[in-house]
Amino acid sequence: MILLQVQQLTKYFGAEMVLSNIKLEVQTRDRIALVGRNGAGKSTLLKIIAGILSYDSGNILKPKDVTIGYLAQNTGLESDLSIMDEMLSVFSHLRTMEKQLRRLEEQMADPNVYEDTTHYERVTKEYDLLQNEFKESGGYQFEADIRSILHGLNFSDFDYETKISTLSGGQKTRLALGKLLLTKPDILILDEPTNHLDIDTLSWLEQYLQGYSGAILIVSHDRYFLDKVVNQVYEISRQHIKKFHGNYSQYLTQKAEQYERDMKLFEKQQEQVAKLEDFIQRNIARASTTKRAQSRRKQLERMERLDRPDGDEKSANIMFQIEKQSGNEVLKVNNLAIGYDKEVIAKNLNLYLQREESTALVGPNGAGKSTFLKTIVDKLPLLAGNFSLGANVSIGYYDQEQANLTSNKTVLNELWDDYPSSDEKEIRTVLGNFLFSGDDVLKPVHALSGGEKARLALAKLMMQKSNFLVLDEPTNHLDLDSKEVLENALIDYPGTLLFVSHDRYFINRIASKVIEMSSGGMTEYLGDYDYYVAKKQEQKELAELEKTALPKVEETTPADSSNYYSDKEQKKKERQKRRRIEEIEERIESLELEVEEAEDLLCQPEVFQDHEKSLELQQKVEACQSEIEKLMQEWETLHE
Repeated sequence: MILLQVQQLTKYFGAEMVLSNIKLEVQTRDRIALVGRNGAGKSTLLKIIAGILSYDSGNILKPKDVTIGYLAQNTGLESDLSIMDEMLSVFSHLRTMEKQLRRLEEQMADPNVYEDTTHYERVTKEYDLLQNEFKESGGYQFEADIRSILHGLNFSDFDYETKISTLSGGQKTRLALGKLLLTKPDILILDEPTNHLDIDTLSWLEQYLQGYSGAILIVSHDRYFLDKVVNQVYEISRQHIKKFHGNYSQYLTQKAEQYERDMKLFEKQQEQVAKLEDFIQRNIARASTTKRAQSRRKQLERMERLDRPDGDEKSANIMFQIEKQSGNEVLKVNNLAIGYDKEVIAKNLNLYLQREESTALVGPNGAGKSTFLKTIVDKLPLLAGNFSLGANVSIGYYDQEQANLTSNKTVLNELWDDYPSSDEKEIRTVLGNFLFSGDDVLKPVHALSGGEKARLALAKLMMQKSNFLVLDEPTNHLDLDSKEVLENALIDYPGTLLFVSHDRYFINRIASKVIEMSSGGMTEYLGDYDYYVAKKQEQKELAELEKTALPKVEETTPADSSNYYSDKEQKKKERQKRRRIEEIEERIESLELEVEEAEDLLCQPEVFQDHEKSLELQQKVEACQSEIEKLMQEWETLHE
């Protein structure tokens, strides 16, 4: 069943077109991701569909009985009620029915009503009908639903009588999501629902949405999440929209294949056009061939010209370098206790990091991950224990709150003031690498979007050339393309990494070690995110075996400590090798194209008869083939 149709929709902000000729269809059980760069118009389209924003032309068609539920980015639940009372407000109609049932039960228990047969039959009939309606509407289930969703959203340890007004912004956002899920609209529209969710909560939300009975339209920059949840992808790029079937990874494959097909068709037509134009030019003036030339001209005029397919929009260019190498020992933490205002959040924290390690810090919200990072970069005082940095360690810190950005400065001055010895051209070049060009660099920092602030903070971090990067949620606010660029830069980074992230795809690509943090300490897992999940599952199964009083299974360690550092180094080399293989394949493809173009030119009489030009082209072919041969040898060596 079609729940909603968007037809030829166009939207302007002032004179600037944001969306053009948008077509989108939502059917029952659809799981749709809306993807595109920051600023492409994804949130704008969601707000239009939800009825919050107007549009300039086109139509949105929806049956009257179809309900839409919308959750905007970072929407916190503002309420003076308690957690439970606010959730119960979703079911006010069922609670009213419940009161009516209790009233009818009291009437049926009344001896005067019972003795009046007619009156009693009327009451029991009304009670049966109301009870059936109550049951069909989920009347016996709604309190369990509330508790299930609150548990899934990590509120199981909360007193449900807690006032919502006393909660943090992230907790209010999770409650807003929970309340919306309880309403169970026909179309669930979620704009970045994974913000403020820890990994366990993300996994729960994935499972919940997979079983959701309605349709889902979602914007998210979490690739792991999109792969698990969606079955269709609509990409918004350059004001237009394009549909792909499958999850996010399948969309990327289809997009690349489609671009390759479109480019071949375009190049084939360009070749055909060039031949027709050449024939016309050479034969239009000759009396014997002018008719044939005119026929070719008509053929050319009738031809429906293909546009050159749009490649990907410009990406950021990030490269983290170091000024000097650190010693082998980078960070040593001993029985550290951390917190705010002498209130301990976590204690018994022990950690040892060596040079070039890439370590992910994971754990539930509130475990103290960000507090730990702030403590080791001296933004917060430690409460007990100690930590030390190794020789020549220089720290570069990325704050997810971007507190190190000055709101009243321009983008240009924000970077230039930190590096006054650099000239303006150098600063503008760096900002250009992070997609700040032209007048963008004169914007005040406070006017930037979340994604722009994130890119500016990364630009400042890159300029520091620190050998120990401490990153707190570096992928927050970044679009999917920028995340991939950042990942590649961190894979090639020659220093040491310690980072907090809820992006499981990002952790998988970057981390060689995962540290799980809780209020009582840290647990080390010597592998990436998938390895960490597998070991957690193994530990859970072992614990269940012990509970059933089966013979105790000896727990296996993640890896022998003596092998750890060689394993870590091997994984880093493996990631760098994969990157180099990709670079070689791209370069070979480019060189083969150059050879093909040069050989085509050599076949043309006017080039073949021009000795100098043909010699130049032949030398180019030989040089390309020589480089291809060397690259192929390197490619084969890397695959051994």
